[in-house]
Amino acid sequence: MTPDPTLDNRLAFMDQAGFALERATGIVKLMQMVWIYDRPVDLDGVRRFHRNFGFGLPGRRIEKSPLPFGRPRWVASLGPVAPLDIAKTPRPRSEVTDWLDERAALPVDVEHGPGWHIGVLPLTDGGSAVTLVGSHCLGDGVAALLSVVEATVAARRDIGYPPPYSRTGFRGALTDLRDTVRTLPQTGRTVAAAARLGLRMREEPTAEQPVAAAPKPAVTAGDETVTIPAVNLFVDLAEWDAAATSRNGNSYSLLAGVAARLGVLMGRQRRDGTVGLLIALNDRTTLDDTRAQAMVFAQLGIDPAPVTGDLTEARIALRQAIKKAREEPDETLQLLPLVPFVPRRVLSKVADVFFGSGDDLPVSCSNLGDLEPLAGRVDGTDADYVMLRGVDQGVRRSVIERAGGQLVVVAGRINGKISICVVGYQCGAENTKNRLRELARQAVEEFGLSAEVL
Repeated sequence: MTPDPTLDNRLAFMDQAGFALERATGIVKLMQMVWIYDRPVDLDGVRRFHRNFGFGLPGRRIEKSPLPFGRPRWVASLGPVAPLDIAKTPRPRSEVTDWLDERAALPVDVEHGPGWHIGVLPLTDGGSAVTLVGSHCLGDGVAALLSVVEATVAARRDIGYPPPYSRTGFRGALTDLRDTVRTLPQTGRTVAAAARLGLRMREEPTAEQPVAAAPKPAVTAGDETVTIPAVNLFVDLAEWDAAATSRNGNSYSLLAGVAARLGVLMGRQRRDGTVGLLIALNDRTTLDDTRAQAMVFAQLGIDPAPVTGDLTEARIALRQAIKKAREEPDETLQLLPLVPFVPRRVLSKVADVFFGSGDDLPVSCSNLGDLEPLAGRVDGTDADYVMLRGVDQGVRRSVIERAGGQLVVVAGRINGKISICVVGYQCGAENTKNRLRELARQAVEEFGLSAEVL
């Protein structure tokens, strides 16, 4: 396909902020999707999926501007960007999560490539595991699921981005300089808005500020890279829905309740007894939306005490927070046009926000709802288990502990189960997958639910 000359291939400001933050901190945020079969996977089907996946939103990479303050742009990177990796030696099912961690540690680079890769692992019990790992800078959870469905049905969509290095350095610099000059009035308005917002935040009464969490534990000495534990729970959908209904809730408020109880178990309760939730909401409505991060965020506090018996308050709080997020966009988002002018050392200081951490220590929670069944068919047939994981590369111990730890809950309903991934690190605790499994199991059992935990 010929590149579309009318296509604006500059990154949206939210996408540029995420890419700049990755480069400033060295932390690479990834999405990982996993399919587990209780039988040998159809390798021909996986190969077809692999050939089809590098189109649409995954069929691109980022090319930086020759100017330090210029906007980076999307360029085409169609088709497979890394070979399909089929492990030669089977491993026991008990080692699947270790293999997933190993796959998530392989290099992923949205600028230089590869931006994604796929691996297959045969299991000693006759089953198989398949995993797709991709840069979060390429797309959010909804974008990833959309791309998986497109690859499953062989819908090879070409957005029309230009090829890499199609702009000479001089022409690119001249174009980006003109763009910068043209947007100076917007930049001036943004600076004024930032000043007004900062002044108003200083003048607001302390009582209106978010409820602070308990003091963070002292940072442990050492700056080694750490792997944040990630585990997955599977609960029968009929059992899950019955538990929600019997507590005057629904699937969304039940997940919020489980996340709140996990927050208590992992020391993320605030001084007033509530647990703060940061809810990612889809803002993508059409295939023409090429933003990588098409999301808005709802914030709320939940009292974790009553949720195991009654979800009424949690359901109301969640509904109100979502309504507010949809109708009253976060004022700080209007400051995103300043990202090109923010020095890297300053960007690195906002890593806590992207960790879902900071003084408020919220639990990041993403409920993707009912997934399209095609998303569970990486070889063309239904997988027995489907997992959605959000993982990070390059996290240093000093950074994660300075941020107060991390707790992320991601869920989706597919193939008769709700799949819940929990990624968590608690300062001053034993941060192992076994401990996180027990805490996650305890959280769902408090709602009378039984879960298979991987």
